[in-house]
Formats: sequence, C-alpha cells, structure tokens
Amino acid sequence: MAQQEWLYGIHALEAVIQREPERLIELYVLKGREDARLFNIINQARRFGIAVQFCQRKALDDKVNGEQHQGVVARAKPGKQYSENDLMSIVEQNDKPFLLILDGVTDPHNLGACLRTAEAAGVHALVVPKDKSAALTPTVRKVASGAADVIPLVQVTNLARTLRELQKAGVWIVGTAGEAKQSLYECKFTGPTALVMGAEGKGMRRLTREHCDELIKLPMAGTVTSLNVSVATGVCLFEIVRQRQS
Repeated sequence: MAQQEWLYGIHALEAVIQREPERLIELYVLKGREDARLFNIINQARRFGIAVQFCQRKALDDKVNGEQHQGVVARAKPGKQYSENDLMSIVEQNDKPFLLILDGVTDPHNLGACLRTAEAAGVHALVVPKDKSAALTPTVRKVASGAADVIPLVQVTNLARTLRELQKAGVWIVGTAGEAKQSLYECKFTGPTALVMGAEGKGMRRLTREHCDELIKLPMAGTVTSLNVSVATGVCLFEIVRQRQS
C-alpha cells in the first residue's frame, strides 16, 4: 500500500480536514487565489499544525497530473481500507442494511458520482470487486465531493462469494438488467437491500447476475436504450429511499 496519496479539490479536502485532519501532511494552495472556503481550509490546517505552502498553478498542476484541483492540493496519509469483514460488520450493525454494489465500473468519474449519490441516499456501504473496477483515486474523491470520506468503499476479492454471504445475512440482492421482466417500480425494497449495478455498456457479469435474488429494469419510454451508470444508480437508489421512508 502507498505510504501517501495526493488529495485535491475543495469538497474533498473539507471532508478530510473535518473528519480525519491527522491524515494531512502538507497543504499546497494556489498563490493569489481568494476564496472564503479556501481560507477556511487554510485556517483549519494551520489550527491542526499542518504546513501550508503557496504555489504557482503549474506546481499544483504537476502534483495532480493536470487534474482540476480548484487551487488546493494536499499530501496525505492513505485512508482506511475496508474489507469483506468490515462489510459484514456494517450489515450486522444496521437493522435494515442498504448497500450499493458496482460490478466492474471502471470509470473513476462514474465511481465518484455513485459515491456522492449513495452517500446522499443514506447507503451504508458501497461494494466493488478488487479487479476490473475503479479504485478510490484522488479523481474519485474529488468527483465524490467529500462522500468518499463518509461512506465506506469496500473492495472484495470475490464478488460472488460476497453476494452469498450477504444473502446468508438476510440481505435481498436486486440486480439491474435490460432483459429483466420486472420494472424498478414493481419491486419492493422495504427490507435489507443490496442494489447491484453493472458496468458501463456490458452490464453485470453472468456470475453476478446468477447470484441476484431479483432482476429489475428501468422503464425506458424514449429512443435512448440505456442511461449512464451513475444516473441509473441515482434513479434506483432514490426509489429505494422513497419506499424505505413510506
């Protein structure tokens, strides 16, 4: 595991400094930028004894390989890594676990957007396979707008085995598939639920599909045949939220 990582973006750094300031080693800020939220990050960093350096834009760009950093970059200790054991503890700690599982979503922007939506919907954990999936990179953290430091991102070595363990724990596994007969709005989501979303373009892998208790689809009325995975995830998650609150 890396001994340090680069974090950037105002939302992401606000979240880290609020919840885990001890992770931050050094803060690099764009020289001459005046922004109230940026000033707040600088003041908080100094309060926790974190060194602050003011840099030219090129220096910041070089640190994050040209990504959009919003004028603030930090060198930090790696965040907590979550495993299968952590996932089962999360399930046990909640009366009605609410999980999101992404099967092979490789685009970091989509993973970040799904994290942000999942956190807003009250999801207890987001699960991804270790292979053929985007990891928790600085880009994911920035797109997630702070959600990556709130909601556990659990990487599992064998997704099919994890689905079986969740089923044993009483979690109902609902997968999304274009060929499903049942619509999202015909499914009941009032109990312990794990929503499985497939990869961009390919959908869920065969073994993942076979481990689902139920398959659903989004009713598509227009000429477009599919939605971006992060958009579809948002639609499904908030239908689950609606049912859980009623």
